[in-house]
Amino acid sequence: MSRHPTVKWAQRSDKVFLTVELPDAKDVKVKLEAEGKFLFSATRDGVLYEVDLELFDKINTEESKVSIGVRSIVYTIKKAESKWWARLLKTEGKPPIFLKVDWDKWVEEEEEEGKTGLDFDDMDFSKKSKTKKKQPKEESPLHWILRRLRLDCICKR
Repeated sequence: MSRHPTVKWAQRSDKVFLTVELPDAKDVKVKLEAEGKFLFSATRDGVLYEVDLELFDKINTEESKVSIGVRSIVYTIKKAESKWWARLLKTEGKPPIFLKVDWDKWVEEEEEEGKTGLDFDDMDFSKKSKTKKKQPKEESPLHWILRRLRLDCICKR
């Protein structure tokens, strides 16, 4: 009988990231099929780990890449069509317990399109400001800490 490793996922409009967290994995086998099938198997400490996922839509197997590391296996899967998937798996309902969102790689659809965020293209940070900052009057350590935490509005008299 096999076990399931933790699998994290994130997406962009053109690709999906699948990260299989299985430190010290041996005999790693990864297979990707164009219709959207992801197969993974490996052993660790004599125990077999397997994952069989049917992805939401078709993928481009030629442009997909795998990176097998010591701590995890990361697969960058190229989507056949550049569009956002409603979910990772073809089947609706609650995903398996071993499947989790990879918040470190996750990007919202609006963020990818560049609608949010700060634009620093026309600013030159190499020049120093000519205005001198005011030196604060002597303040207590508590006021200094609150100011650093941006809670200085609490101490205003």
